[in-house]
Amino acid sequence: QVQLVESGGGSVQAGGSLRLSCTASGYTYGRVCMGWFRQAPGKEREGVAGISPRGSSTDYADSVKGRFTISQDYAKNTLYLQMNSLKPEDTAMYHCAAHPTPCTVLGGHIPLYNYRGQGTQVTVSP
Repeated sequence: QVQLVESGGGSVQAGGSLRLSCTASGYTYGRVCMGWFRQAPGKEREGVAGISPRGSSTDYADSVKGRFTISQDYAKNTLYLQMNSLKPEDTAMYHCAAHPTPCTVLGGHIPLYNYRGQGTQVTVSP
C-alpha cells in the first residue's frame, strides 16, 4: 500500500518561494509515476507537475511552467516541488500523488492517480 505524506507548505508573499516535499512508502522503485496536483476552494483539481518513474520525463501545467520544478530523491523516497515566483493564484491545497505503471505524467491525469496524500496548504498573499 502506497502512503504519501506531504510537508513544506506555508504562507508567503507574492514573488516568494517554497519547496514542498512528499515522503513515500510502500512502492517499488522505478514502478510508480509521481506528481503534484492542487485544489483551491471553488475550483477544480489541477494537475501541477508530474514525473516518470525514473525521472526521464516531466510535465507541467502551463500556469506553472518556468516557475515550478518537480524532482525526486530515490535514496530518500522523496518527491519535491520547488515553487518560485509564487503568485496569489497559486494559493491552494497541494497534494502528492502516485500511480503504478503503466502511467502518464500528463498534468490532466495526475488528480486521477490511485494514491494521494492529505495535502499541504500553500497561501500566497499579494
